[in-house]
Amino acid sequence: MKATSVYRCQACGFQTGKWYGRCPDCSAFNTMAEERTAPAREGGFGRRRGSGTAPAVATPRRLAEVSVGDADRVRTGIAELDRVLGGGVVAGSLVLIGGDPGVGKSTMLLQASRALAEAAGPVLYVSGEESAAQVKLRADRLGLVAGELFLLAETALDAIEAQVATLRPRVLVVDSIQTVYLGDLESAPGSVSQVRECAGRLMLLAKQGGLAVFLVGHVTKDGAIAGPRVLEHLVDTVLYFEGERHATFRVLRAVKNRFGSTNEIGVFEMTDRGLGEVPNPSAVFLAERPRGAPGSVIVAALEGTRPVLLELQALVTPAHFGTPRRTVLGADYNRVCLLLAILEKRAGLPLQNQDVFVNVAGGARCQEPAADLAIAVAAASSYLERPLAPDVVVLGEVGLTGEVRAIGGLEPRLREAGALGFEAAVVPRSSVVADTRYPLAVTGVGTLEEAIGLLVK
Repeated sequence: MKATSVYRCQACGFQTGKWYGRCPDCSAFNTMAEERTAPAREGGFGRRRGSGTAPAVATPRRLAEVSVGDADRVRTGIAELDRVLGGGVVAGSLVLIGGDPGVGKSTMLLQASRALAEAAGPVLYVSGEESAAQVKLRADRLGLVAGELFLLAETALDAIEAQVATLRPRVLVVDSIQTVYLGDLESAPGSVSQVRECAGRLMLLAKQGGLAVFLVGHVTKDGAIAGPRVLEHLVDTVLYFEGERHATFRVLRAVKNRFGSTNEIGVFEMTDRGLGEVPNPSAVFLAERPRGAPGSVIVAALEGTRPVLLELQALVTPAHFGTPRRTVLGADYNRVCLLLAILEKRAGLPLQNQDVFVNVAGGARCQEPAADLAIAVAAASSYLERPLAPDVVVLGEVGLTGEVRAIGGLEPRLREAGALGFEAAVVPRSSVVADTRYPLAVTGVGTLEEAIGLLVK
C-alpha cells in the first residue's frame, strides 16, 4: 500500500483529507499541516501488546475479585517533588512535566535522577535537545555524581526502546517528548501524530515493564503543554513548573495525578547549585512584606494539606483615561471584578472611576474563595489610605449580598499563622466553633461592611 496524506490541526488534532485555511473544529487559522502516514506493518502498536500475532485479550473479573496492592513508591530525594507526586515515584507510572523554557525542568529531573539511581538502581536519562557532554557539564556544575545514572543522546524511539531492553532501568527520563520520533511516520518530530504515537509506545513500555517514565513537555505561548490533548490523557500525572526564568522561586503544581492529590504544591529556589527546596514557603513569601502600608493584607491559603501564608496587595488610584483599568496578577481576574462591584454596592466605596491593581506578592497564585475577604479589604485599605494592623490574618468568602461565608480548613490555616507570629485573625462568624482554643485571637464577622469597619480604621 502507498503512503497517504492527511491534514491535521496542530492546535486541536482535528484530522481531515483536505486542506483548510481555518480549522473546522477549533476555528484556528493556518494550523492545518500535511502529514504522510505509512501503511500499518507487522508488529504495529496494537500487536505489541501480546506475544503472538494478535493483541492480547483481557477477560472481565468481578470488582470484588480484583486485588489492590500498595503502590511501590521510590523516593526521588527531593521532598517537595515527592509531596506533589503523592509520596514518591510509582513503578509503571508515566509522568509529564511542563513549564516555560529555562524554568528548571531539566535541572530538577537531573537532580531527581541522581537520587533515584542511588536508591532504586539504573536510571536512563535520554536527552533529545542536548548532547551527553552538555548534560555532563550541567551535572558537574550541580555536583551530581551517580554510578547508576546513564546518559543517552537520542531521538529515535526505536533506538531508545532497544537501549531500555538492554539496560533494563528502573526509571526512564525523556527530555523532551516533542523531540522523539518514530521512523514509520513521515511527519516531523513534534507533530501531533508523532507526539501521540511516541507517547503511546512509552506508555506501553511503562505499564508492561513496571518502568517509571518521566516526560518533559514543551509549552505553548499560552502556557499549555504543546501537542495533542490526548498526551495529557495518556499519562498518569501532569505537573506544571511555574515561575519566571529570571525570578528566584519556582512552584511545582499537579493538575492531574492518579496516585495522589492534585492540590499539593512544591516550592523551590533556584540557586547556583541547582534547585533547592523551600520547606517553609510562608516565611519566604512574607520575608519582604511592608509593615504599615495601605493595601497590604495577609491571607492563609490552603494548597492541599499545606497552609501557605501569602501577601495580597491592592493599589487603588484615580483613573485619568476614560475606562478604569483592572489589572490582576496571581488571582482570579473575574472574581476580583466581582468583589470590586460588591465593595461599591454594599460598602459604599465609589470605585467606578478608580484604577485597581491586585497582586499576590512573590509570584505566587491564590485563586480560592477563602481569599475574597482579604482582596476586598486590601482594596478598601488602599482606597481609604488606612493600613491594617501588621499582625492580623484575614480569611473568608464574600457573597454577592456582602455576607461573609464559611471556609474549610480553618484550624490548619490559623495554626500556620500562629506559628509565624501572627496574633489575630478575622474569619467568617459561621466558621468559628465555640469553646475551641485557637492559637491566636479570632474575631468572627458576618458582612463585608462589618469587616472593613473592624480592620480599616
